[in-house]
Amino acid sequence: MHAISLGLTLFATWLLLSGVYTPLFIFLGVLSCAIVVVIALRMEVIDRESHPVHLSMSLPGYWLWLGKEIVLANIDVTKRILSPGQAINPSVFRVKAGQDDELGKVIYANSITLTPGTVTIDIDDDDLVIHALSETSRDDLESGEMDRRVTALGDGA
Repeated sequence: MHAISLGLTLFATWLLLSGVYTPLFIFLGVLSCAIVVVIALRMEVIDRESHPVHLSMSLPGYWLWLGKEIVLANIDVTKRILSPGQAINPSVFRVKAGQDDELGKVIYANSITLTPGTVTIDIDDDDLVIHALSETSRDDLESGEMDRRVTALGDGA
């Protein structure tokens, strides 16, 4: 399943980026993608984490929610920088990751880092060490909303 999905993803990407739709080029694209998949299979690098097919259906909804959160965090950080009255209280703290697998923890940590005003410093078993620019950012993470959404993303498998 993962090999077929990888092959289709590679071919779709190749087709979109090449812009050439003649039979010869399409054949060469299929051939090159098949060779890459065979090499990846021989290297044993195609698995649940390297090509997470199980996330395909729920990932777009998560990306939309994360995009909204990134925009809101950008606005908050911009206000704090441009308005002298806004408090900047940096802090380092730990949050518990509710995900069972490493992929879920990595998605959670990267989502935190993508959100302006927060950076994941370290992952220690089920704890993430976070640096936040303000108490608002810290409170948002400690509310657990992002953790619940990432956990739900993995549970949709």
